Amino acid sequence: MPGPTAVNATAAALLGLLHSGPMTGGQLVAAAGERFGSFFSVTRSQVYRELPALAEAGLLRLGKQGPRASQQYVITAAGKRAFKNWLTTGSGSDALRSPLVLRLLHAGSLTSKQRAELVRSSKEVYAARLDAARAAAKGEPDPYRKAVADFAVAHTRAMVKLLDAIPEE
Repeated sequence: MPGPTAVNATAAALLGLLHSGPMTGGQLVAAAGERFGSFFSVTRSQVYRELPALAEAGLLRLGKQGPRASQQYVITAAGKRAFKNWLTTGSGSDALRSPLVLRLLHAGSLTSKQRAELVRSSKEVYAARLDAARAAAKGEPDPYRKAVADFAVAHTRAMVKLLDAIPEE
């Protein structure tokens, strides 16, 4: 019998979410944003690209058809094994992937007014994210989820500090 199918981090994120029960693609996008959007982004296009591939690999099966032709997906035993394999293998090293940091790096290509708006609007977004991250971390009883929630707070604080370090023009 062959070992579990290797999956990428996006596929693993979806498999992990499906452990709690069947979901449609739209529900997976929403759950991903809510559960781990502060540190691991999953776009709608990534979700809808991964789902058929995971089903074809036998890691998911189709569930009930919902309204407006929405399709539920259910994790299979092979999907659970592939997810567990993903959890237990790998180097643990990460690469930061922040569209905002990339925009700031290239902000010299913008006008002064565009740069100011980028910083202003980003500060607004990160202030709201910091409030949400603090609230999520406050009552988390699970020590692993608490550590991740505290990381989300620290990461969001670091982004606010980065934005605050940019001088006004």
